[in-house]
Amino acid sequence: MKKYIFYFYTFIFVFSGLFVHVFGEEQTGVNNKSAGLDVDAKSAVIMEPLTGNILFQKNAEEMLAPASVTKIMTLLLIYESVSAGKIKWDDMVTVSEHASSMGGSQIFLEPNEKQKVSELTKAIAIASANDAAVAMAEYIGGSEDGFVEMMNKRAKELGMNNTAFKNACGLDTPGHLMSAKDIAIMSRELITKYPDVKKYTTTWQDTITHSTKKGDSEFGLTNTNKLIKWYEGATGLKTGSTGNAMYCLSGTAKRNDMELIAVVMAAPDPKVRFREVMKMLDYGFANYTVAKGSDVNTKAGEVFVYKGKDDFVSGIIKDEVKIVVPKGASTKIEAKPQLTDGISAPFEAGTKVGEVVYFYEGKEVGRSDVVAEKSVEKAGLNDILRKLVFLWFA
Repeated sequence: MKKYIFYFYTFIFVFSGLFVHVFGEEQTGVNNKSAGLDVDAKSAVIMEPLTGNILFQKNAEEMLAPASVTKIMTLLLIYESVSAGKIKWDDMVTVSEHASSMGGSQIFLEPNEKQKVSELTKAIAIASANDAAVAMAEYIGGSEDGFVEMMNKRAKELGMNNTAFKNACGLDTPGHLMSAKDIAIMSRELITKYPDVKKYTTTWQDTITHSTKKGDSEFGLTNTNKLIKWYEGATGLKTGSTGNAMYCLSGTAKRNDMELIAVVMAAPDPKVRFREVMKMLDYGFANYTVAKGSDVNTKAGEVFVYKGKDDFVSGIIKDEVKIVVPKGASTKIEAKPQLTDGISAPFEAGTKVGEVVYFYEGKEVGRSDVVAEKSVEKAGLNDILRKLVFLWFA
């Protein structure tokens, strides 16, 4: 009898139409299946970082020289090291001969100069300082080579399958290569796990102070990423240019609760890289929107309880799920509960009793755990007798 009651509840829930609607305005006249985007760069990709969905790609897995966009991984490892307690923002870093010898973009650190981790990180994020990047690499990895091993290990963990790091700053080195997709992956990891980096990546100008035997002197920092001046909602992230890499950019921006990452590699000149990234961001914001799954704590059906004071417990949705979908397309996402056949008492509120799986156009696009709404104690003798009496006279 109890099992039939369970299936009845499940049947009612499934066919009651637990549907979720896309939030956002319809884009009149936009046909996302045929909408074209021509990017003047050898490789490009647009990613929505919350889901990791790729919205556009061009030669996205081709391995190319990334130049200073490399420093996104350097920044990620810095933030991870601070988060893990391995280093602190106030730690003083002594600059080596090797770090101070870096050419290209730099803040002209001198050998044996001491700088705080926070100041070096600021110089990397704002001014793309090669010397600061190598100084931090040596501080965290023991040597730049040791840090590069960490970079490559982290890349593999993130699924960056078309990446081979050879240095910490992105100067042209044979075999130092990345794909646009991999740049988007590490950009996503940085901005979603460590959003505080945006306090630097959105700063246009700042300063650091050199303290050497010659005394103290102030050095100005100007952001290499003009996107933050030119594009509404820009949040970063990192430029790069060398003779071999040409002009690269991982640009990030946020509008109407949706953030995007747009990456170009090997653009022909610096103005083109900014123009193309802005065009890609415009495309993403114009053609896509974020759909939201069922609200947290929404009831997703009932689960039979074995040997409990209660015969059933309500399952509620644990996590908020967001899905990126095209504007002008179908506005309906289907949510299908997958609940366990039963759960034995006792158990606590929050115990997993199943999942709700979201589908868009027949494909899974997200899922959330379904958990018990309340705790249920094991039935005692009096509870069992009361249930038997109820069933007898029902």
